[in-house]
Amino acid sequence: MDKTHLVDHITGHRRMRRNRKADWTRRLVQESRLTVDDLIWPIFLVPGSGIVDPIPAMPGVNRMSVDKAVEAVKEAADLGIPAIATFPNIALDLRDQTGSQILEANNLLNQATMAIKKAVANIGIITDVALDPFTDHGHDGILREGEIVNDETVDQVVRAAILQADAGSDIIAPSEMMDGRIGAIRRGLDAAGHQSVGIMSYATKFSSGYYGPYREAISTAGLLKGDKNSYYVSPANGTEAVRDAALDVEEGADMLMVKPGLPYLDICWRLKEAFSLPVFAYQVSGEYTQIKAAGMQGWIDEQRVMMESLLCFKRAGCDGILSYFAVEAARLLARA
Repeated sequence: MDKTHLVDHITGHRRMRRNRKADWTRRLVQESRLTVDDLIWPIFLVPGSGIVDPIPAMPGVNRMSVDKAVEAVKEAADLGIPAIATFPNIALDLRDQTGSQILEANNLLNQATMAIKKAVANIGIITDVALDPFTDHGHDGILREGEIVNDETVDQVVRAAILQADAGSDIIAPSEMMDGRIGAIRRGLDAAGHQSVGIMSYATKFSSGYYGPYREAISTAGLLKGDKNSYYVSPANGTEAVRDAALDVEEGADMLMVKPGLPYLDICWRLKEAFSLPVFAYQVSGEYTQIKAAGMQGWIDEQRVMMESLLCFKRAGCDGILSYFAVEAARLLARA
């Protein structure tokens, strides 16, 4: 028996490479695919006009005034990106202990929603009701005597959600991780006549070290007092994360999100397997910056790693990805 026949005998004639032998066979059996329909683009907003302000910790990402954001969103829509997610960097003198600026109907976030809705009809807008861009302590909720108070925060985010829906937000994405907020927001939206506005719950938001560049982008890095361990999920706890998501499903979430993304692909898979809901992942600022920084140094093929990282979310069962790479990836997909 020659060596070839010996190998066939040992493997029982199973040769995995047969399906990998040519480009056409590889395409034919490909299990996961990334398309522009999978992408959500997070953008950062600043007051003023004509402003495109590069964020040093996130090369290629800018803070934009509303007028410039409208121009950028038009390009994203032309590329076929289905939705954006907006995050404001408001003036420091407008931030206070309770994040009260989030309850201003004409705040920066709502201004952007109204302007984008008016100018770009074919793109969805996702807004967050967490208080961290609006507080002077950098926490996602109201701080009282060293504690993030749950129920008072929930009352405020419900009021903020209604204002955001009034401005034209299509999906409210609460990220502050307070208990009971999904049900409260759903009841508040419905009572205000916003039954068609969806809720994408940050169902499993982990207390992660990957958020650093984001906090620079919204100018909370120097404000944060303490940590967020009392309300974010521990990176060690997968079962607790699934329990959190189950409560959000029970309370009426339309979609679930995992944040951060790549370090928590197992959670993406578990949520997709456990619940009959769309699951999304947020490829957060630290993930983005790692790829960008290594690419800028020539240590990796940046475009290849970018596209591979996005495809991994699809393999893990995600229906879509929030990523700062969204526009760059959409351009590559269009050329392909």
